Amino acid sequence: MAAPRVVILDYGSGNLRSAQRAVARAGADVVVTADREAALQADGLVLPGVGAFAACMDQLTGVGGGEIIGERVAAGKPVLAICVGHQVLFTEGIEHGELTKGCGVWPGTVERLHAVRLPHMGWNVVQPPADSAAFAGTDRERFYFVHSYAVRSDSVRLNPGLADKITWADHEGDRFVAAVEDGPVWSTQFHPEKSGDAGRRLITNWLARL
Repeated sequence: MAAPRVVILDYGSGNLRSAQRAVARAGADVVVTADREAALQADGLVLPGVGAFAACMDQLTGVGGGEIIGERVAAGKPVLAICVGHQVLFTEGIEHGELTKGCGVWPGTVERLHAVRLPHMGWNVVQPPADSAAFAGTDRERFYFVHSYAVRSDSVRLNPGLADKITWADHEGDRFVAAVEDGPVWSTQFHPEKSGDAGRRLITNWLARL
């Protein structure tokens, strides 16, 4: 059986090569490119992201990334989004008082966490839904986070349609979206490519669905 073809979307964000290595180790045939047709036709698309929400959206817009994601979502084609890649799938982000529109795949606002110690950096447990496919085989495992902004529970409470698709985490009592599983579209606030065996299992679970 041929390995699934996966594109890591190169839109100028960092962390491309570590994502490429992690997905390749999990058994995929991986290419890093901004080519529209390659991104649309691949079995799976990975959307990494580091840095600020607004900067990532500017870079993503520059390569037509919003349209690529929209077409894949509409066609039911798998997407895995990571960190700020996860954040930009939501309606909007607010950083330093500036509001930036996201891709709008899901309703929700990315905002600064209400915590004293920021960034939230290091290993943390998550609380997935009981029937989670993404976290199958990772019971009580920890995942690696590096972020100061997230979709907080206050935002998601306004959107009950997401309730059974969300994996939660907590930092200093502030509950936020750690991951979303919405049919073929999965996203994680943490970095599975930096999360050891648990992260490798999540990537393998995603590839198994391609």
